[in-house]
Amino acid sequence: MPRVAFEDFADKEVARIYIAGELAEGKRVENALSANDVDYAFEVKPFINQFVSLVLSERAGAAFYVILGQAELCRRVLREAGLERGIVEEPVSGS
Repeated sequence: MPRVAFEDFADKEVARIYIAGELAEGKRVENALSANDVDYAFEVKPFINQFVSLVLSERAGAAFYVILGQAELCRRVLREAGLERGIVEEPVSGS
């Protein structure tokens, strides 16, 4: 399934499942979700990057969202694709 506009999820409960900090990582997430016929949306969000427990920096990343009922399946798909680093475990409704 293709990427959908975030507004297409407006009347549905969604879960944030991943935050990609790099473009290549985001492309891998898109490929894994698309290969498994998942509708997903993403938006650019700021996040804090921690380096060696001392240096904090704010960066922009792509936050990926799916319909809440598909969240666990998608997290499993991403783990199997070697994309564990950016998985978000808790469901987040809305944006």
